[in-house]
Amino acid sequence: MRILDADISCQVFDYLTDNLSDKLSFQETNANIQKTCGIVRFFDTDRDFLQCKKDLQKIEINSVAESDKIAYGDFQTNKVLTNQIVKKLLKDGCLPAYIIEPTCGKGNFILASLSHFRHIKSIVGIEINKSYIWQTKFNILDFFLSNADTEKPDITIIHSSIFDFDFCKIKKQIGDDNLLIIGNPPWVTNAKLGELNSGNLPVKSNFKKQSGIDAITGKGNFDIAEYITLMLLKLFGDCNGNMSFLVKNTVIKNLVFDQKTAHLPISNIEKQSIDSKVEFGVSVDAALLLCQLNSKPELVCVESDFYTSEIKHQFGWVQNKFLSNINNDNEINSIDGRSYFEWRQGVKHDCTNVMELERIDGHFRNKLGEEFQLEEELVYDILKSSDLKKEIAGNARKCTIITQKSVGQNTAYINQQYPLTYNYLQNHIDCFHSRKSSIYRGKPDFSIFGIGDYSFKPYKVAISGLYKTFHFTLVLPHNDKPIMLDDTCYFIGFDKLEFAVYAWILLNHKVTTRFLQSISFPDAKRMITKEVLMRIDMQQLSKIIPFSYIENQSVQIDKLLNVNTDCQSFESLFTKKNPQYQLSMF
Repeated sequence: MRILDADISCQVFDYLTDNLSDKLSFQETNANIQKTCGIVRFFDTDRDFLQCKKDLQKIEINSVAESDKIAYGDFQTNKVLTNQIVKKLLKDGCLPAYIIEPTCGKGNFILASLSHFRHIKSIVGIEINKSYIWQTKFNILDFFLSNADTEKPDITIIHSSIFDFDFCKIKKQIGDDNLLIIGNPPWVTNAKLGELNSGNLPVKSNFKKQSGIDAITGKGNFDIAEYITLMLLKLFGDCNGNMSFLVKNTVIKNLVFDQKTAHLPISNIEKQSIDSKVEFGVSVDAALLLCQLNSKPELVCVESDFYTSEIKHQFGWVQNKFLSNINNDNEINSIDGRSYFEWRQGVKHDCTNVMELERIDGHFRNKLGEEFQLEEELVYDILKSSDLKKEIAGNARKCTIITQKSVGQNTAYINQQYPLTYNYLQNHIDCFHSRKSSIYRGKPDFSIFGIGDYSFKPYKVAISGLYKTFHFTLVLPHNDKPIMLDDTCYFIGFDKLEFAVYAWILLNHKVTTRFLQSISFPDAKRMITKEVLMRIDMQQLSKIIPFSYIENQSVQIDKLLNVNTDCQSFESLFTKKNPQYQLSMF
């Protein structure tokens, strides 16, 4: 049975049928319902009251559209899980007087709290989806009809976006009492909600204060749950109590990472991993975030299994270094520094159908299936993340057009010097104009990004940013031209083959692998990033790895490539005699 787009039980139906009398106003009815279940203002308006009575006469069968659920970032928490979470909180000594669920959905966390916590003074639930508001109210009413002797706190269920709600009044009421902030905020990013034109968004802002290109190229994108978590911790951090949120793992990692500068008054930070496939039917790395409010800021998080309580490890800040596992040995810690070589991301063009090409019998074919002739001068082989599984790469499956040698370079020269290439690009100008990223705004036609002198280095050492491996590939030129990499890859470039070989040997050593494992997070969208790679101090690494190992590996590469890198110049890789080293100094 459904009323006001919400499911109701038989006993709720009977209760409403008996109590929604034409002789009583909706205010009088509200007062009676509050005595029954504690909900303040069950009906917000007379219109709601009248609609409910009408629906009682005509039961409708409806459902919330799946598109709406996506627009709200909606993954409802099942009753078994909410009860397990509340029991765990109770076992750990959590005894809240005030409870806030900022995105209460159908109210399962509220129901679990009512079932297990005693002496609650007030519960506030906020929800943007109107049908869920009714579902929560009916569920609470049903609970108290079945548990009439249970204490009835003041319960307020508010139809509002959390981003428009004023929490200050609630904070004033709490005083020195214990607060519990509990829930499951939306598992979706601001960019995704923006694509869906969802109203469930905060006021547009660069809330992490990303600067310049970082904000433009995607780091300004953030998880809505992270925004909500930080917003509530900043507001209620000085209250006594706890927070318990189901969020994606990255939210917890970012929270602990930001603690270095944010100094939020939270401690006993825990990440208890859950099986989101079982609990929500989605493949998302998620966990229960637990922390204590109004305490000395802590910079470390304990990671454990929610179901078994088995502690896996700890991550966080140790001596100004952020580690995914703080139990590193000294050997690994010693190479955690700053790279002497600038790691770069590959070429970005956001026009794959036009710019990603294959050579076919002396001509080219794009992803649209079109075949055509081009001058060779601007065509370069290019490697993608999936191509970096080999030890050495000296050719590529794909090629691309490199229209610029530096970001912002005027591309008018293409028309004058390479008419075939210009005509091809001009015929697909709509593809370039339709690119959404603001990095191309105001730039010359056919602009690309992630291009510079470093792109044209003949020898490179590269790694995929998409795969969860720590394998580095030695990239050699092909047909006397450097091979490019796309923007899913990271690389350092060298003018001399022997320098590239030395770097490749160092980076593929097991010590480097162990180090990268200790500072990266497997559940991150990109486990390998420039920030991670820039922490590898290769000079220190060269002191740890035995020189005999480097010599042996170099001999193997020499045989394979038919060259001679006898390691005599190894020391100069890290000296000021190396021009590239001087350019890379910071």
